[in-house]
Amino acid sequence: MAAPFIQANTNGHLHSAAEPSLSPLNRGFLYGDAIYEVWRTYHGVVFGWEEHFARLERSAAAIHLALPWTRAEMFAEIRRTVAAFRQAAGFEQEVYIRLQVSRGGGPIGLDVALADRAEFVLLVQPCPANSAEVMRQGMRLSVARSLRRNPIESLNPAWKTGNYLNNILGLREARARGADDVVMLNLRGEVTEAATSNIAFVRDGEVLTPPLEAGILEGITRGLLLTAIAPAVGVKVRELALAPDDFAGMSECFLLSSTKDVSPVGAIDDRAFAVGPETVSARLKSGFADYARANAASHPELKV
Repeated sequence: MAAPFIQANTNGHLHSAAEPSLSPLNRGFLYGDAIYEVWRTYHGVVFGWEEHFARLERSAAAIHLALPWTRAEMFAEIRRTVAAFRQAAGFEQEVYIRLQVSRGGGPIGLDVALADRAEFVLLVQPCPANSAEVMRQGMRLSVARSLRRNPIESLNPAWKTGNYLNNILGLREARARGADDVVMLNLRGEVTEAATSNIAFVRDGEVLTPPLEAGILEGITRGLLLTAIAPAVGVKVRELALAPDDFAGMSECFLLSSTKDVSPVGAIDDRAFAVGPETVSARLKSGFADYARANAASHPELKV
């Protein structure tokens, strides 16, 4: 079966993602010396544009990578890339947008002084969605046993870099046990996050989510949950260090990500959680949809 079409834009050159476009000496390819961000559209409008780009800038500063493009210049490239995708694929629904920035190419060697210039690749494809089964039964997660989340003091998970081997291997372990995703613990045995999503729980009607100090990505959707979504629907939310022993006291669990907002979790290993229209998770998902709708109406300049 043919792979679905993905539109690419490498340093301003539009092409199919199936076509090669980077040198084998690109440091993102050789060393994971890169950063990235992912956006999606709601109602055809790029969601969280400023928030995601600000995080991209923080990641760039953390790895001492100068970004040579302004936000306006990069948004113009995103608009071009989405338009090319819609024309080539005949697709008018919501899209996924990934921007990866590498330090560039140059002679082989770890020294960043060998890099020539920053390069970017944009990828656009249909935005993924949870299946009806996931929304009805929830995802199945499994706690990683052989690996721990890399600590803040080594490679901070708050930096959204091109090095995802820790997440990949954790997810591989969970998938080998039949789970959909993984729950990673830090070196203290505390819950951090899933492979590419933040995690939250519900206990006695209150949402609990691990703090940034646990070693997690500062998710945009997580931030909105804390500051806007939960207060708007009358749900209390709190950051709290959690361990697997705490799962027994939780009634619900859900994942938070930019592409799928609030995704229900039906079980972590042998611990089951409530899923369905009467849950706190469902209220939050509905509240997120209302927020996204209002946001789209407020930002027609971000329509693509």
